[in-house]
Amino acid sequence: MGNKPTIAISHLGCEKNRIDSEHMLGLLAAKGYNIDANEELADYVIVNTCSFIQEAREESVRTLVELAEANKKIIISGCMAQHFQEELLEELPEAVALVGTGDYQKIAEVIQRVETGERVTEVTQNPTFVADESTPRYRTTNEAVAYVRVAEGCDYRCAFCIIPHLRGNQRSRSIESIVTEAQQLADQGVQEIILISQITTNYGLDLYGKPKLAELLRALGKVDVPWVRIHYAYPTGLTEQVIDAIRETPNMLPYLDLPLQHSHPDILKAMNRPWQGQVNDKIIEKLKKSIPNAILRTTFIVGFPGETEEYFEHLIKFVQRHKFDHVGVFTFSPEKETPAYQMENQILPEIAQQRRNYLMEIQQPISAQKNQNCVGQTVEVLIEQENPKTQEHIGRSSRFAPEVDGVIYVEGEAQLNSIIPVKITHADTYDLYGKVI
Repeated sequence: MGNKPTIAISHLGCEKNRIDSEHMLGLLAAKGYNIDANEELADYVIVNTCSFIQEAREESVRTLVELAEANKKIIISGCMAQHFQEELLEELPEAVALVGTGDYQKIAEVIQRVETGERVTEVTQNPTFVADESTPRYRTTNEAVAYVRVAEGCDYRCAFCIIPHLRGNQRSRSIESIVTEAQQLADQGVQEIILISQITTNYGLDLYGKPKLAELLRALGKVDVPWVRIHYAYPTGLTEQVIDAIRETPNMLPYLDLPLQHSHPDILKAMNRPWQGQVNDKIIEKLKKSIPNAILRTTFIVGFPGETEEYFEHLIKFVQRHKFDHVGVFTFSPEKETPAYQMENQILPEIAQQRRNYLMEIQQPISAQKNQNCVGQTVEVLIEQENPKTQEHIGRSSRFAPEVDGVIYVEGEAQLNSIIPVKITHADTYDLYGKVI
């Protein structure tokens, strides 16, 4: 058959998408395909797209158009392939294949078919596949960090979200499967594992008949990896058992990413999250009491249909009252497949943008003060980047998750991918600075 073609991947979107990209790379490498980070040198470029909101789609389209103009043969995978399917093939003659969110495990077979001249559409309408520890994977993060997907898909139907439409219903992996993968990663020298899914606190509900996050965390406590971080922890799933497991399991970082989306009960009800309005304040107070050193990150949506000035003011006071360590703010994006698209009292985009900017301004002095409180402390820092000439390093403490939070600039000798004690000397709004002890 001769030499196999060279493949590059252009990865867009979230860390869940990143894992899909890593599995595709691993599967292709296992089948003898050449992998190249340089898209110009590749025979095929897989564009793993995001379609969560309009802004993400625009980025995906820009990438596709640039590659088409460069006459690259394109395989479109991920959420846009699942979302638009035939429309993409019509618009982009350079696209030789479409691969859905539940079909990335077939990537080597898809390329074989493309090589025979076929234009392939491999999109399962209701995705059911979820990769496990036996699926080959080529990690694209730095050596010390790995994401582990505990479940795929989502059973919730929030009024603004198309994820269930794109990725199907929740399907959890077994505790044994996740622990096995975590051990494999630990054996590779990984220092930090980040648990992700759409709703991590709902982990196991579909598989075991009830959520099993607490049991999973305790099982991961037996894996020899220093840090385990939890992302996408919905507040209603933070039961006594889960909170106890975080507090009592030594390698669990006291870091919780809570996608709250809003504070006002009427907006949460309109978002189809009515249960959350009753628990937001209670669960945050409970977390602070049960885990005094807890680091809390959250995200909010402003400009949701019907968000009055009064409701926005409620959100401002909520942020000022709880003083989160990290806050992300998004403007509402109307998605055709969601109930929110048809709702009355849509907010003008420019008003939503003003609200986003204002809320971020409210959060900035809170973030700055939280960082300032770290000055003088000695903290454990995972060193991720280094400049051998200047002996300057960049790392993170448990306060900071990769990509979304700040970093720590470190002076002194340190080994890459190691966790070392660093004394914090000064701080700014988002980052810290320190010296190796």
